[in-house]
Amino acid sequence: MLSQYYKKDFKILNKTENDMRLVYLDNAATTQKPDVVLDAVSRYYTKDNANPHRGVYELAMRATDVHEKARSVIAAFLNAERDEEIIFTRNATEALNLAAYSYGLANLKKGDEIAVAVSEHHSNLVPWQRVAEITGAEVVYLYPDEHGEYSEAELRSKIGKSTKILAMAHVSNVLGIENPVKLASRLVHQNGGIAVIDCAQSIAHMKVDVRDIDADFAAFSGHKIYAPMGIGVLYGKYALLDSMPPFLSGGDMISHVHESGTSYAKPPRKFEAGTCNLGAEAGLVEAIRYVEAIGFDKIREHETALGELAVKGLNDLGGIDIYPSVSGKARNLISFNIRGVHPHDAATIMDSYGVCVRAGHHCAEPLMERLGIGSCLRASFAIYNDDEDVDVFLHSVEQSRRVMGIGS
Repeated sequence: MLSQYYKKDFKILNKTENDMRLVYLDNAATTQKPDVVLDAVSRYYTKDNANPHRGVYELAMRATDVHEKARSVIAAFLNAERDEEIIFTRNATEALNLAAYSYGLANLKKGDEIAVAVSEHHSNLVPWQRVAEITGAEVVYLYPDEHGEYSEAELRSKIGKSTKILAMAHVSNVLGIENPVKLASRLVHQNGGIAVIDCAQSIAHMKVDVRDIDADFAAFSGHKIYAPMGIGVLYGKYALLDSMPPFLSGGDMISHVHESGTSYAKPPRKFEAGTCNLGAEAGLVEAIRYVEAIGFDKIREHETALGELAVKGLNDLGGIDIYPSVSGKARNLISFNIRGVHPHDAATIMDSYGVCVRAGHHCAEPLMERLGIGSCLRASFAIYNDDEDVDVFLHSVEQSRRVMGIGS
């Protein structure tokens, strides 16, 4: 298994939690960081730290080089057409807000429609609600079927001539299912609209090719792919970026400033006001190199095997509701509830066994309403998880039910 080669690269996984071996299964929320990433961050701050684009001394030039090389690595990773299509943000949430406010406010009007998948994380849903309130546009929701999938019929019935923006996650952060973003992008383009794709849950598990899925905008957070927190990316087609007004204003995003007014820099600097998080950018570069060295085929095979093992174990335990209840698809993410046990109680009990899982509505309350539940548990896997982690996880689920006095 991959984990036997890579678990050693993550120092945090050698520690105990509540005097138990740490079993970290909240990777959909954030991944742990390998030594090479932590070393890259340290190396930047001990050897190359300065403010990019501002100084002519050698140290500042090296910092600028780190910054722009990171942009180039990410552009190649996403198969962007040019480096200037990569904008650094704090996270995917900021990236999606940038797209919503800078593009949406400038291009939407009353009578226009924004097609939003109801399973979206709030970061790709709430901004569009707010933009609709301001512009008079209407949010039209796409609904998954009983398998958690968006059918072609549903897409075609909702994406029409009035649809100016499609907002959809590449992979759902609750259902773990890959959405038909390529088809959805094609449909919205046929009607003259644009596609905004949230890649936060796909970026660490599969190849994301922005030109293949034909995204106009795509966003992800570095911390989802073994990189530090505080670094995110917005990909945008250059023609769109060039036509958009800035999102934030301040230093380094200008061409010239006079008392009479301001002219702005060309993309991407127009959207990168202030000092960027170069240490995290250096870490993101190493994280990308780390997963590329492993290979996405191997990563997906490994994580899928763990998902299948966990689903089988939960079904064997009985008394478990897995969402969606009828999906036969293997995935690296499992959302479920233990009948008779509140998710927060279960997560607390599981923590006593060293098992870290998420409990709550997962920033996807509209989907929770569709599922008819208030919250659920979520276990999500990464390259450093193994069969033993799954065994401990299943044991902790069983013990949660026993502690709460619930039979199967």
